[in-house]
Amino acid sequence: MTAMTPGSNLPLNAVRVTVDVAAPVRLDVSALLLAADGKVRSDADFIFFNQPSGPGVGYRSGGGAAPDSITIDTGALPPGIERIVVTASPDAAGQTFQGIEPTATVRNADAGSVIATFTPPQLGTETALVVVEVYQRGGAWKVRAVGQGYANGLAGIATDFGVSVEEEPAPAAAPVAPPAPPAPAAPPAPPVSYPASPWLGGATTPAPAAPPAPPAPVPAAAPAGAGGKINLDKGRVSLQKNQTVSLVKGGRPLLSQVKMGLGWEPAFGGRAIDLDASVIAYGPQRNHIDHCWFGKLSILGGAVKHSGDNLTGEGAGDDEVIVVDLGRLPADTTGLVFTVNSFSGQKFTDVAKAYCRLIDGASGEELVRFDLTGAEPQTGVMMAKLIKQFSGEWEMTAMGQFVKSRTVRGMVKAAAEAL
Repeated sequence: MTAMTPGSNLPLNAVRVTVDVAAPVRLDVSALLLAADGKVRSDADFIFFNQPSGPGVGYRSGGGAAPDSITIDTGALPPGIERIVVTASPDAAGQTFQGIEPTATVRNADAGSVIATFTPPQLGTETALVVVEVYQRGGAWKVRAVGQGYANGLAGIATDFGVSVEEEPAPAAAPVAPPAPPAPAAPPAPPVSYPASPWLGGATTPAPAAPPAPPAPVPAAAPAGAGGKINLDKGRVSLQKNQTVSLVKGGRPLLSQVKMGLGWEPAFGGRAIDLDASVIAYGPQRNHIDHCWFGKLSILGGAVKHSGDNLTGEGAGDDEVIVVDLGRLPADTTGLVFTVNSFSGQKFTDVAKAYCRLIDGASGEELVRFDLTGAEPQTGVMMAKLIKQFSGEWEMTAMGQFVKSRTVRGMVKAAAEAL
């Protein structure tokens, strides 16, 4: 086994090799197949969890218990493909490689023996990384340690490799009449259209006839702290879906007891609805540790406790409460996902006013609130997640992701993928 340094290369002694990238946090690992001009040819050349197989290259999820990996069969690559780059990015939105030391391990895919390892040095604000590349030179295949980071995420990598990445546009307004005053030309349709990916923020589609609507502004109730990150310095924070707040106040992380209150009401004119609130605990590799629900009211040595089952959803206030003592959580508990399920099979289209709110356990002060404004005909929803950062602070992200599952046990895999 060889420990590689940036720019070093080794000949491959195997036709099939596997590259996995491990880190203290969950990473999204992907691969790009490049032609002689250093560009991808089409969307089939982008291999990741939503498109796990391509010509000569395959992706395998570690499921949280192991790193994601890319397997390359150099004997099965299409003619004209001369290089495969393996990339990685922290799965948590906006997270950088600061304090994270990812390590790529290159193995003989058939024998399992380790060929080389590589840990990129001195990473900081990068949010995506070209870790290693497998390339052809003089008819032979080699592996090179790269370690090139991008502060602008996958978009930076995409630009380098000739891929156009855009956010999914908002619905176009009514067609503009031909005599309308000239407007800036819409960008040309991108040459590559990807399936949905957490890196890309949605599928890439051709540019609409009219400019997309601007993104919704951050609510005034969501104050930003240093560096633009939302924190608790100015009091209660109201989150929109996918927004994140750092549980820091006055420059100090909140590590005391908090309560996650979850509430709902039957849809207008509807009958009583029995929903079950739960929380699922995960380790640093998205490994499932335990889950707390009305059938198991205390986990993690009492650091997480459940208030018990509410059978109707009627009445004011929180329907179910989950108490979390952040300071008492085991060190290997780095992620919590709060879920609500309908065991009886009623859909969330039968629910009104679903919300979750984070409360200071000592003062009773409401710190963060997320109101679920949309519903889907599903039986489960991931409401929010708490993720522990390397600095020791916790961050809460509003989710509102619906899942077909009547029990918390059926949410474990989906919640791990959403961390």
